[in-house]
Amino acid sequence: MKLIRYGAAGNEKTGVIINDVKYDTSAFDEDYNEAFFENDGLNRLQQFIDENEGKLTKIADSERLGSPFARPSKIVCIGLNYKDHAEETNAPLPKEPILFFKSTTALVGPNDDIVIPKNSVKTDWEVELAVVIGKKATYIEESEAMDYVAGYCLHNDVSEREFQLERNGTWDKGKGCDTFAPVGPFLATTDEIEDVHNLRLWLSLNGKIVQDGSTSNLIFNIPYLVAYISQFMTLLPGDVISTGTPAGVGLGMKPPLYLKPGDIVELGIEGLGEAKQVLKAYAKD
Repeated sequence: MKLIRYGAAGNEKTGVIINDVKYDTSAFDEDYNEAFFENDGLNRLQQFIDENEGKLTKIADSERLGSPFARPSKIVCIGLNYKDHAEETNAPLPKEPILFFKSTTALVGPNDDIVIPKNSVKTDWEVELAVVIGKKATYIEESEAMDYVAGYCLHNDVSEREFQLERNGTWDKGKGCDTFAPVGPFLATTDEIEDVHNLRLWLSLNGKIVQDGSTSNLIFNIPYLVAYISQFMTLLPGDVISTGTPAGVGLGMKPPLYLKPGDIVELGIEGLGEAKQVLKAYAKD
């Protein structure tokens, strides 16, 4: 299945994509949240769809898409998980996964604007494969890790490099700004993706490709990451793991290049759709 949420920000309704057509599933009467995943929601939703074949209402293409899942308990990210990205930023290859968090308030839809934070001069882009957890995972083994994965989606791990690297402390303050986690357009369940470790992912800035990589180049693969993170914290249903970005970020360019108001970022992952985001300057409401 391909799950979507659509409508006004903060008031999204649920839906699915079937044969490239969007359908409303509001009558299922559950959001795609922790409780949904925890209580066998994917199988129950499939049963609902089967029982209502030919009866579901189509969603207009003009409708805004939100995050394909409701706000998770946490967004765990992996730093420097592609060799070429570590090299371009002059960082040593990690011996263990580097973990940091994005705030859940950073979560927005795939085509929503990215707001450059107040006082930011180094806002950057990072196309990433995100993994959504399907059931509670604590101290699990790598051999069983994929049983805990509900699906995958496209994520732009937007980063403010000055906040991240020059303002002391952890990376988190440069990662969790509002609008810094556009995800979607949809959440694809695991059966939709034949080989998650062989997907092209790309990102363009103002029409020019700047990132073009493959998940085959992950340093730490998905089963390893899920199992590894579960040794340090419980992963709850609906939690997100963003698996890292390939080379081509603004920080790695010579000289570095950062986002400015009016820039257009487009990105995609094979089998997981495409997204488009316009950069806006921060303005007080």
